[in-house]
Amino acid sequence: MTSTYGELRAQLDTLTTEAFRPELADIDRLPTLEIARIMNGEDETVPAAVAARLPVIAAAIDATAERMSRGGRLIYAGAGTAGRLGVLDASECPPTFNTDPSEVTGLIAGGPTAMFTAVEGAEDSKELAAADLDALKVTEDDTVVGVSASGRTPYAVGAVEHARSLGALTIGLSCNEASALGAAADHAVEVVVGPELLTGSTRLKAGTAQKLVLNMISTITMIRLGKTYGNLMVDVRASNDKLRARSRRIVSLATGAADEEIEAALEATGGEVKDAILVIVGGVDAGTASALLTRSNGHLRAALAASAPK
Repeated sequence: MTSTYGELRAQLDTLTTEAFRPELADIDRLPTLEIARIMNGEDETVPAAVAARLPVIAAAIDATAERMSRGGRLIYAGAGTAGRLGVLDASECPPTFNTDPSEVTGLIAGGPTAMFTAVEGAEDSKELAAADLDALKVTEDDTVVGVSASGRTPYAVGAVEHARSLGALTIGLSCNEASALGAAADHAVEVVVGPELLTGSTRLKAGTAQKLVLNMISTITMIRLGKTYGNLMVDVRASNDKLRARSRRIVSLATGAADEEIEAALEATGGEVKDAILVIVGGVDAGTASALLTRSNGHLRAALAASAPK
């Protein structure tokens, strides 16, 4: 057991995300405002680290969108903070893009309980990751994103290795170069943010970087799939009063129509924003709007072009 810990400690010693920063050794003696300024300065470096990996991120997104256009799913897999960020991103896709909950899924080592309470040892199991993916019946049309700040977490690495063996597209998102996770994946997205303010606390800069990249993966993939019209969320699911009000605002911004016309279009289309816009701008009835969108695979611009007089 001692030798196992020794090997792991040696691994951690090589990771940028685990590096000790002696210049911050007395940070606990500083005034609160000064600590806040230091943290803010640290956070400002994260977007630049992400920017350095944009070509790799874009290639991964295009590959993801291509598979999802064939009916595939986007699946995140990670442990601890990384796993929670994946679950968070996945959970926000249904209300934002009207996706089915199964289309974008977050797996966290230890299962749903681990969202709130640490499940000891779960992150150390590649086998657990494989079992979780097998439960989802992963296919070659799916994309699996392993998320791990260190890039060595067995659960994330195991998820990517197993998914790749099944023919799925794989992405390894980490914050260290030449990571095991990156080596296992088709697309290695290694956003190097440097050592943390608190040694090894990768919920800080590393977590912020992962959130930014996950935002890009899900959002741009959905843009490519026609889930937006310009920068409007035309596939929004109006499941509460705020989202119902937002739906009406989106139709207004897209069409410039009067409130009465917007209400009539939404009522005719069962509250579907895309359909309502097509009814107003394309001058078609609700049934025709639905048929045009089906033929256009949900892409509103294509449906609008098809509705124009020939």
